[in-house]
Amino acid sequence: MPKKRKKKAYKHPIPSRNELLDFLEKSGKPMKINAILANFGLKGQRMRSLLDERLYGMVRSGQVIENRRGEFCLMAKLDLVTGTVSGHRDGFGFVIPDDGSDDIYLSAREMRPVFDGDRVAVKVVGTDRRGKPEGDLVEVLERAVREIAGQFIRERGIGLVIPDNAKISHRILIGKGESGGAKPGQVVVVQILDYPTHVEQATGKIIRVIGEPGAKGIATEIAIQSHAIPTDWPKAVRSDVRKFGKTVPEGAKQGRVDLRDVDLVTIDGADARDFDDAVFCERSGKGWRLLVAIADVGHYVEIGSALDKEAIRRGTSVYFPDRVVPMLPEVLSNGLCSLNPKVDRLCLVCDMRVSETGKVTRSTFVEAVMKSSARLTYSQVGDFLEGRTKHDVPKKLHGLLRDLQSLYKAFAKARQRRGALELDIPGTRFELGDDGSIAAIRLVERNDAHRLIEECMIAANVEAAKFLRRHRISGLYRVHAKPDPERFAELRLFLLSLGLKVPHPDHVKPEQFNRLLQQIKDRPDSVSISMTMLRSLTHAEYTPENIGHFGLSLDAYAHFTSPIRRYPDLLVHRAIRHIVRGGKPAKYDYKLGDMERLGMIASAHERRAEEATRDVEAWLKCEYMENKVGEEFAGVVSGVTNFGVFVQISELLIDGLVHVTSLANDYYHFDSGSQQLVGERSGKKYRLGDAIRVKVQRVDMETRRIDFAPAKEQ
Repeated sequence: MPKKRKKKAYKHPIPSRNELLDFLEKSGKPMKINAILANFGLKGQRMRSLLDERLYGMVRSGQVIENRRGEFCLMAKLDLVTGTVSGHRDGFGFVIPDDGSDDIYLSAREMRPVFDGDRVAVKVVGTDRRGKPEGDLVEVLERAVREIAGQFIRERGIGLVIPDNAKISHRILIGKGESGGAKPGQVVVVQILDYPTHVEQATGKIIRVIGEPGAKGIATEIAIQSHAIPTDWPKAVRSDVRKFGKTVPEGAKQGRVDLRDVDLVTIDGADARDFDDAVFCERSGKGWRLLVAIADVGHYVEIGSALDKEAIRRGTSVYFPDRVVPMLPEVLSNGLCSLNPKVDRLCLVCDMRVSETGKVTRSTFVEAVMKSSARLTYSQVGDFLEGRTKHDVPKKLHGLLRDLQSLYKAFAKARQRRGALELDIPGTRFELGDDGSIAAIRLVERNDAHRLIEECMIAANVEAAKFLRRHRISGLYRVHAKPDPERFAELRLFLLSLGLKVPHPDHVKPEQFNRLLQQIKDRPDSVSISMTMLRSLTHAEYTPENIGHFGLSLDAYAHFTSPIRRYPDLLVHRAIRHIVRGGKPAKYDYKLGDMERLGMIASAHERRAEEATRDVEAWLKCEYMENKVGEEFAGVVSGVTNFGVFVQISELLIDGLVHVTSLANDYYHFDSGSQQLVGERSGKKYRLGDAIRVKVQRVDMETRRIDFAPAKEQ
């Protein structure tokens, strides 16, 4: 907790977690709460309630467990593993241990009492057929799911909800009078009343009808509910934001560096509504001066306020194809904090000097007031830089953009020299009709405008990380660990089967990934291979422990440039502001423990947002292809298994399965060594990267699965 929050003083203070752990260790046996109360001289119901709260907090974090006799035991003494459940649509699942060790397999029977996302304690009892650890469920430490979105059905007069989340294989029993007026077939939200056991089904009541399965925006509504993404603003937050006007008060501008005469500009996508960052660049000697101005969100969001607590709860803005669920209320995200053109805005600026080789030689951070000269788009700037048109860009900004372009080229060369990973994978844009249905899917190619802004932001983020490290102040770094040796070994075998030169796992570096990317750039399956390589890398996360960033090949990196939509950026801002205003690191509101906790929360919320948007995109892809059944498309084999080949439609980046039974006139067998399907009689081979023309055979909206068949005899 921030230091500003004062803890209530009690006559008999509740022992800390460490004191309780020490007591249980010295006791040498499990202890009931009465014995713990007596040891620490705690009396009365109030003390009992407070101790009980602390002990169950330790249960949720996996430090202790309560046994069947109501005794608290040290988890370490019981040889138990704590972690998070990851379910599978077929009923079994895995526990992802907190300590990062190998996942533990849970059979369908052991999965009966738990849902995907629950925190549990398990005991390793053996290994499965692949040599992976297998566990038995000992205790559910914390429930992740209290409400579930799904489809309401009736079977033999009994109401059931089938969860939309495929990782939850349970059906939720709806008691008599608990259907909330829902009709069979409708998508609903069910509140869990009783969680499942080994022998009993989960029960619940329907608290909200989302709508009919094909209704406008239904996919987003389901994803929001399934992933517990907050959408309503609490009363205290609404009260907080009422004090904000539409303009920056004059008093807030005092004491800041005045940059309103500097031609700072924003460059974003055409559909962007919140503008975190603005840039200015000019020649300085043989190099450049670069200003990266970032919205001063910290001025408005005070530590410990209702607005701050809600920002922590949300963690990040979530961008769906049809809407945005913002981290901050729109009065800030699209208003006071957004660097809109021609209006005064508060900002925190990273002022950098960059050498002709693309190295930042000096940087300072200042609080400033600015007025954006223009709101430019990537397509506008891209067209200008490539000489297609000058008319869409004000003449006074031509020199600025040319200087930015030359700076970008220097940054790009510096990036290449340090060996940063160059995964430039195209994305997709979903175009929706007036009724909310999917109208088209377009490939989005990045141009130099995207890349130059990206390099400017990376430069500012690096300087922010250096600032945190130099001043030894608590903050969150954006870290990216080296590839897991086991996962890289699997990737290596896969790439070797394609005839590619792959480094030994002991010596992997980002530049070696780049050499692989150069090998595949002209292959038809380059996107598929790139995606496979990307999935082999560890997930970047937020932590106060700086271990560097593998992908960017940097010793220190932090997120500083998007505080409107990411909470870690706001924390970095607060740390920088504290030092800029003359504060001492020891007097900072946050300590290391606070940052560890907030880093874990932010990383989890980032994953939640990614999973939710992925769910919606999968739904929209299936909806789009549902109207294409029977049509033919050109594709590339993107994966090979013993049950068939996955094919990616090149123009849409949509994947589907050609099941082995759809391959005509032969029996096909999977060769794991060469990663190919081989016809027994014909010798015909299906390999990764092979061009193939397919026909859309079936689309299953429930499982989000698309089935293809060869368009003709291949």
